[in-house]
Amino acid sequence: MSDTLIPRPRESSPGDGPGLALTARTRVHAGAEAAGVLAWLRREVGSAIGLPLERGGESDAQIRLSVDPGAGLSPEGYRLVVDSEGASVIGHDAAGVFYGAQTLRQLLPADVYRGAPPVGAEWVLPAVSITDTPRFRWRGAMLDIARHFQPKREILRFVDLMAMHKLNVLHLHLSDDQGWRVQIRRYPKLTEEGSWRTESQVGAVRPPVFDGRPHGGYLAQDDVREIVAHAAERHVRVVPEIDVPGHSRAAIHAYPELGEAGRVPVGTQWGIFEEVLAVTDGVLDFYRNVIDELLELFPSPFFHIGGDECPKAQWKDSPSAQQRIREEGLADEHELQSWFIRRLDQHLASRGRRMVGWDEILEGWLWAGQDGPRAPEGEREGLSAGAAVMSWRGEEGGVAAARAGHDVVMAPTETSYLDYRQSESEDEPVKVGTLLRVEDVYLSEPVPEGLSPQEAEHVLGAQVNVWTEHIDTPRRLDYMVFPRLSAFAEKVWSAGARDYAEFEPRLRAHLLRLDAAGVEYRPLEGPRPWQTRPGVIGRD
Repeated sequence: MSDTLIPRPRESSPGDGPGLALTARTRVHAGAEAAGVLAWLRREVGSAIGLPLERGGESDAQIRLSVDPGAGLSPEGYRLVVDSEGASVIGHDAAGVFYGAQTLRQLLPADVYRGAPPVGAEWVLPAVSITDTPRFRWRGAMLDIARHFQPKREILRFVDLMAMHKLNVLHLHLSDDQGWRVQIRRYPKLTEEGSWRTESQVGAVRPPVFDGRPHGGYLAQDDVREIVAHAAERHVRVVPEIDVPGHSRAAIHAYPELGEAGRVPVGTQWGIFEEVLAVTDGVLDFYRNVIDELLELFPSPFFHIGGDECPKAQWKDSPSAQQRIREEGLADEHELQSWFIRRLDQHLASRGRRMVGWDEILEGWLWAGQDGPRAPEGEREGLSAGAAVMSWRGEEGGVAAARAGHDVVMAPTETSYLDYRQSESEDEPVKVGTLLRVEDVYLSEPVPEGLSPQEAEHVLGAQVNVWTEHIDTPRRLDYMVFPRLSAFAEKVWSAGARDYAEFEPRLRAHLLRLDAAGVEYRPLEGPRPWQTRPGVIGRD
């Protein structure tokens, strides 16, 4: 089974002998720092194989887990050795032990991903020696629950599937024009009124077609605490996103004083709306209070403030926005957006957190991206040293940020958007965006060309983004995410050259694991009949 592992380990060699057979007499042991991993192993793997995996002593246990920072391993790295006497997982840290345990699970037959064992199943770990460590620190997936809400149980399941693939950052997109999805006690109308819309656009045809069905939902704060704790046990960090100053129509609906044009309905269409936040002190205080409440729920060092796709028309016509431009000595509305973003950046820095935003947070300061003038460097106040940039409009924003000394997460649309079409076949459901096949995800390179070694050190890693305008059920989510997420996981974990011809056989074996886990992925040959959506028109 070691030749079917995903992601591919850095070093792997077969051992001698028949391996380790797991039986009712198999005992497990962990040092204090690996106790959480042992609890996960007994609960998840023990129930799947139908064995008690009872605790034993360090000397008589067949499966041993331990943390040893002096073992010559990198952070999150592990060493796994299996022979006929036992299996040993040593990690640089608890995360490394967890990833070693995930690899140990993959060494067993695919049925280990079921909730109960098949009749007559046998469980044998092959003899092997593996030393492994991740390539990148940020191995993430963004899940948009604003466009179509995913309830807590689906988010917990998504975390489990991420952990199965050794991913470590869940970026939750919690607010947008079409809904506000997290409880804020200080501002209850955000969820009472902003968390649901009267109907939803179906597909991307123009003029739009609607389903006539209300849609809504939100995470209570106790739900968030449960998700964060569940993720932490699996060494997944949850990064929240509250999108400002654009994509804020749901918030403006709940509190009209936040906007420039009074009360507006929660968005029912997809795309970009003209409504933006006002740039008053009251609006900034509102969002500082929102951030402070969320910082109590999300311990992640990063907090995502969006910053993307902010139209400027309302600010051009707004007396308060134009007064702000004059008072602050700003050149135009692009610099006004930069000024607004920097206020939240400073607030997060004062709380000991790091702001991360889409690459538009550079506009009006360092890089104008696809529109507007580039401001001369050094003439305007920049972002805090800890601010990080998520590059989505290609690689240019990431390159500019890295060269300016800011950390970067690469998520360019053409290689990272899992809502994009997976083939050009007419059977492909709701085709949007550019073609993004499994092999395209797998073969793309996260580190942009042209960066110096020192600049490349600012690339924390990469993530895929799952926008859910056209993903309205958990089954649809499975179809769009898998197996492309499996290919992405290897790209951000495994070092060295990538050959899709070598990867595909391992992926086909991995699909048996997804089958056992109940994941309704897209077959490599194309959608099953019930995965198509005849009559629902997408867009290029």
